[in-house]
Amino acid sequence: METIASFTVDHLVLEPGIYVSRVDRDPETGACVTTFDIRLTAPNREPVMNTAEVHTIEHLGATFLRNDPAWGGRVVYFGPMGCRTGFYLVVFGEYSSRDVLPLLSDLFSFVVSFEGDIPGAAPEACGNYLDQSLPAAKWWASRYLNETLRDIDEAHLSYQG
Repeated sequence: METIASFTVDHLVLEPGIYVSRVDRDPETGACVTTFDIRLTAPNREPVMNTAEVHTIEHLGATFLRNDPAWGGRVVYFGPMGCRTGFYLVVFGEYSSRDVLPLLSDLFSFVVSFEGDIPGAAPEACGNYLDQSLPAAKWWASRYLNETLRDIDEAHLSYQG
């Protein structure tokens, strides 16, 4: 089998950032989706996120994104990477990392300031509703917002190498 594109990115040098992981176009309709790699930790060099905070960011992120007035209708998927170093955002259309930077800044600001019950964190709405940590989610969101997004440069908006 061919190696998939995400496994060809050198994870030994990858740093936190926002990257276009892939752009897929349907050959029949021309419909396009862009997959973003929202990397919160440096793979294999920093600790990964625990499942509780990943799960909380997923719930808050999906809720925020699907309710965004400008982007909500374009969001196909928001969810965690299996390695727990970040998230994938899949949207209809072809976009650059810079295009979604304001959206992601708003998303992680939303997580940092969120108070109350986590959307969907109930037994009838989620298969593992107790595995949540709002304090840890806020910590990771604040770190990403302040250390990565605030003054992001081109090297952290596109894969290097």
